[in-house]
Amino acid sequence: MIDPVELLRGAVAIPSVSGSEGGVARFLLDRIGAFADESWIDEVGNVVATLGRGSLRCFVLGHIDTVPGVVPVELRDGRLYGRGTVDAKGPFCAAVAAASKLPNEVLKALTLTLIGAVEEEVSSSRGAHHAVSTLPRPDLLVVCEPSGWDGITLGYKGQLWAELSLVAANVHSSTDEPSVAERLVDAWLRIRSWVHEAGPEGVRAFDRIQPHLEDVAVERDGLSVRARAQVGFRLPLQWTPEALAEALSALDLDGVQIDFSRGERAYKAPVDSVVARAFRVAIREEGARPRVTVKTGTADLNVVAPYWPVPMLAYGPGDSGLDHRPDEHIRVGEYLQSIAVWRGALARLAATAPRVRSSSE
Repeated sequence: MIDPVELLRGAVAIPSVSGSEGGVARFLLDRIGAFADESWIDEVGNVVATLGRGSLRCFVLGHIDTVPGVVPVELRDGRLYGRGTVDAKGPFCAAVAAASKLPNEVLKALTLTLIGAVEEEVSSSRGAHHAVSTLPRPDLLVVCEPSGWDGITLGYKGQLWAELSLVAANVHSSTDEPSVAERLVDAWLRIRSWVHEAGPEGVRAFDRIQPHLEDVAVERDGLSVRARAQVGFRLPLQWTPEALAEALSALDLDGVQIDFSRGERAYKAPVDSVVARAFRVAIREEGARPRVTVKTGTADLNVVAPYWPVPMLAYGPGDSGLDHRPDEHIRVGEYLQSIAVWRGALARLAATAPRVRSSSE
């Protein structure tokens, strides 16, 4: 039987910055292979495993990569510190630990597929894209992201990434002409002003466009100057990446070029879906009042939702406010409570499997 805390400690102790997940993938494959019916590492590096014999297909999608930065792994005062404890090895390991202890009656009713995906923290979302292109559509999906053990996340904002760029002849700084860098900044301020004018006032962050200036660089070769900026936009439900790109392309940016790279649509699941009900009941059974949230970030849920239009949500232990921080940590008690919630939710889904399966066909 898997020791849940040692599972997470071991996973967090293995560095797995996006693109370098091989070590943690092999570690998880070894642990999951001890109880799964089938387990493997797929062509892009995802850890995939299946267990159970039931007709209800439930997918669990987590990610095993992290952002850069070394957070020393340490268990102190009931908290486990380390990069990925919250985002999102903790949530995925909780699901794995729960799966390892499922009773036979649950495994008779459902087939559980665990997917530890690669490259969620970078623009490719390579693991999630590979999953939707190679695996059959599930009946239900839970994405492993920190919601707190007593909460479920039903929605994530979409996103759009773009680059602003301008190349112009080098001129002396004594002239009255605005520099290339100034013109680039003016273009960004014009975009930000338009975004604020386009959005309704007094609404929560989830319901408006949020622009972010991510990076600025200026290069000179003595003859010309090139300025560029990476910008991102978090999108509400009413704005698709395509619509925002079209609107921004129509702005007068004084010669500054704007090029769009990638985007994901926002998603919000209904609060009364079968999977949401199962997790709410399981949280109540553990003594808490369920919290229902939406997030202003973006997750692999946004990637897979257009391809797998099934009941879904995100769930996992941890405080998402600690994502990417130098003191990232998870409370061990919360982590263990989330495992109990997972087992309760899966047991409830198994009990209603025939009805759930028929409604999804």
